[in-house]
Amino acid sequence: MAKSVEEVLSFIQKVPLFQGLNHRQLEHLAKRFIERKYGVGEAITTQGKGGEGFFILVSGKAEAVRQKADGAKLVVNTFGPGDFIGEIALLDDGLRTASVITTEPTECLVLIRWDFLSTIKEDADMAVVILQEVARRLRIVLDTM
Repeated sequence: MAKSVEEVLSFIQKVPLFQGLNHRQLEHLAKRFIERKYGVGEAITTQGKGGEGFFILVSGKAEAVRQKADGAKLVVNTFGPGDFIGEIALLDDGLRTASVITTEPTECLVLIRWDFLSTIKEDADMAVVILQEVARRLRIVLDTM
C-alpha cells in the first residue's frame, strides 16, 4: 500500500539530514519520495555504478559492502530503519563507493537526484540547511580516520 504524504513526512522529519527543515519544506520534499521494496540479498546500490539518489530504510536491514582492489569484500556499515544511504548522490553524479545489500526484506523511501535538485532550486534556504548537515556528517567521517 502506498504511503500518504503525511506518513512520508512523519518519517523523513526524523532523518538527521532533514531535521533543520520547516514543516512546509518537509511537506514539499515528502511529495518527491517514492517507495521501493527489496528482497533478501538484493542490491540497493552497487559499488562503481552511478547513483540515482537517496534511500531511507523504512523497514529491514542492509549492509554496505566495499570490494577492495584485490577482490576482498569488507562490510563497512550496517543499516536499519531510519538510516539513510546516498546523501552524496543527491549532490553529484559520481559512482557509488560501496554496494548496499539487504540482509532481510527491506522497504525504502527513495528521493531521485533530479527531483531533489529541482526542489532545492525552488528553495535556497532548504539547500543551505541540507548542505550544512552533509558537511557536518563529512567532518564526523573524516575525524574517525
